[in-house]
Amino acid sequence: MNSRRPPSRVIQPDLLGGDPGVAQVHRLFFALLPDEATRSRIEKAATDAAAAQSLRVRMIRPARYHATLHFLGDHPSLREDIVSAAAAAADRVYAHPFELVLDGASGFHGREPPCVLRCTQTPPALQALWQDLRDALLRAGLGGHLSRSFTPHVTYAYSRGAVPQPVPLAPLHWRVEGFSLLHSVVGGGDYQTLKTWRFPPA
Repeated sequence: MNSRRPPSRVIQPDLLGGDPGVAQVHRLFFALLPDEATRSRIEKAATDAAAAQSLRVRMIRPARYHATLHFLGDHPSLREDIVSAAAAAADRVYAHPFELVLDGASGFHGREPPCVLRCTQTPPALQALWQDLRDALLRAGLGGHLSRSFTPHVTYAYSRGAVPQPVPLAPLHWRVEGFSLLHSVVGGGDYQTLKTWRFPPA
C-alpha cells in the first residue's frame, strides 16, 4: 500500500486578499461615508482612543471607516434584485445635511471586540433618516435583516482581547451630506459604493 501523502496544494490569495478556494460572502448595507478630511480626523481620534484605552488592537484602514445605517444581509453572490429594490426604496427618502458629533469611544462584546467611536446624543435628523429608510425598506419587502434599534458608531479597530471601556474624546464634528449603498466581499478589500444619495441644502 502506498502511504505517500499527495503533495500539498498551495493556494494563492486573490486580488482582494481572499482565498479563491473558499466560497465568497457578499455583504450589502447602507452607511454614512466620511469625506477625506473627516476620515483624517477619525483616524486621529482612533489613535487617541486606542492609546487612552491601553488595548492591543487591530486597526482598520481609514478607507473602510463608515457608520452603518441598515444591514441587508450576507449572500453567496451579489444580489442585483436586492440592490435594485433597496435603491428604489432609498430614492423615496428625503433628508437635509446635518452634523454628527463623535465625542466618545467604547466597544461591543465579541470574539474580537469592536472598538468604536460614538456620539453622546444621536442627532434627531440622523434618527429620522434611519427610521425613514427603515420604513421604506420594510415596504419594499427587505425587512429580513433590519434592526429594531440604532446605535450610531464608527468601528476603528478590533481588540485582541479585552472589551474597550468607555472614554471621552474631544468632539469630532462630521457634516453628513448623504448616504450610500455599499457592497463588500467579507474578508476582501475595500467597500464598493453602488449608489450614493446626496441631500439637498437645507
